[in-house]
Amino acid sequence: MILETHSASPSSPHQENFPVSVQFSRFRGKSGVEEIQWIIRPTQYAHFDTQLEWIEQTYKQAVKSMGLSMDTAVWRRFLCSDLINQADALRNKAFSNPQAHHHDGVTPCAVSWVGQVPASPSKVSLWAHHILDPSETLQKSIQDNTLSLQRGKLTHHWTTGVTCPLPNDSHAQTHGIFEKYGAFLKQHGLTLADNVLRTWFFVQNVDTNYAGLVEARNEVFDKEGLTPNTHYIASTGIEGGYIDAPTKAMMDAYAISGILPEQITYLHAPEHLSPTHLYGVAFERATAISYKDRKHILISGTASIDSMGETLHRGDINRQLERTLINIDALLMQAGATLKDMQVCIIYLRDPNDHGIVTKMMNQRYPDIPYEIVTAPVCRPGWLIEIEGLAAIAHNAPELPSY
Repeated sequence: MILETHSASPSSPHQENFPVSVQFSRFRGKSGVEEIQWIIRPTQYAHFDTQLEWIEQTYKQAVKSMGLSMDTAVWRRFLCSDLINQADALRNKAFSNPQAHHHDGVTPCAVSWVGQVPASPSKVSLWAHHILDPSETLQKSIQDNTLSLQRGKLTHHWTTGVTCPLPNDSHAQTHGIFEKYGAFLKQHGLTLADNVLRTWFFVQNVDTNYAGLVEARNEVFDKEGLTPNTHYIASTGIEGGYIDAPTKAMMDAYAISGILPEQITYLHAPEHLSPTHLYGVAFERATAISYKDRKHILISGTASIDSMGETLHRGDINRQLERTLINIDALLMQAGATLKDMQVCIIYLRDPNDHGIVTKMMNQRYPDIPYEIVTAPVCRPGWLIEIEGLAAIAHNAPELPSY
């Protein structure tokens, strides 16, 4: 197993250097299959189009320098400072256009756009996920806004940008989102309860619209048999905009066809965090997915909270960050992992003025974890920070499917 992280700019004499930061993690299991996570962001001010060009060129150079091709890409999320005004520029480039697979020579990849302001001076940053299988080419296809990747007995589905902009309230829109996604699941013989492992909900004006989303999600989950006595789904619910003003909520999701019940473990750290249903929401704190040679741990959006569901350290970003990391580490421990096993983190801040403090602490304590910081208020006003992420560790279970 290799877990490697790095932060650098291209340095080959045959490559052009751009003012861009490149962070990556690289995990390889016993099978030889590798997973690479990139966080790529500009470090110098420029117009959006220029920064996007810097990211594209640096990304291509980084992929090539690892001996990979763009065919290994499965997921890209673009975090944008003013998405309504930046969407046309994203559409104009194949690597950032969700519909680019319709054109000859463009490899299929799930592409997500989220309106969340990256830390200055970036107007846009990229989170990208690649998979390299030295024994075969990835078997990918796209239907509408879902990339499907067939891996032996399993098929992984990344769905992006599910919206229902009318009617104009978050409760109704959330029901519409689940109706759309439910139609996709039904078509593929999947269910929310058995196959969906991760969701992200991006909410316009979270302080106003989150309550409607939560109520609608609770109603859908109750109907689908997702209850405190069964299980929920790992999730992040956070402020985020989309390409039009009427959209109050947008969802990305990850599901797996063919996954076995024994591959899934729902993680709890009750001495650190309360069950989510105690304060009226419905999601899993973390979910572990076991494969033949590795285990993934999906960390939901996690904040400074105690075992009774109470906010800790109000007004203190340093102590809230510390408690958030303690809570994440407690969840990871349930799966035999630690923070050092994190492949990538996304950090959400309510106040952009806290970027510097959080960056300093993360760089000092966890310099090898690729991460991005965006301004995105958390669903509870007292929470100044929330962190989500993905960890991977070696696992030996020859009876389970391969990743």
